[in-house]
Amino acid sequence: MRKAGVLQAEVEILVPFFDVDMMEVVWHGHYVKYLEVARCALLDKLDHNYSQMREAGYAWPVIDLQLRYVRGARFGQRISVRADLVEWENRLKINYLISDAETGERLTRASSTQVAVEIASREMQMASPAVFIDAVQRALEAEAC
Repeated sequence: MRKAGVLQAEVEILVPFFDVDMMEVVWHGHYVKYLEVARCALLDKLDHNYSQMREAGYAWPVIDLQLRYVRGARFGQRISVRADLVEWENRLKINYLISDAETGERLTRASSTQVAVEIASREMQMASPAVFIDAVQRALEAEAC
């Protein structure tokens, strides 16, 4: 069982024709794009998106990405992509679940790990910046209300 996230965001995507191969199955590389859409929704929910990260002086490169394909998504299929925040104090780790939006059938599991890099010095931070931890804390408090 995958670790449940303390905060989640979910988006729906209608698989477009230009994302599929000749078999009308989503080409494997496009799943990363779907994860990014859900990750951006989660960061917006934290009120600390990529623009705000940059304004705070940090970039957050992906250092690890894991995908497990269970069943291929198909052209015209409505999929749900859920992003779960599971770690944030030393790195940003998000678990994902891509499923059929109508049936709930699991299609893909994934996780991504990002670390904070101070833009000015280009140095990786061993702990997440206080501005990011504060944003997570505010979002957790808002969810509790």
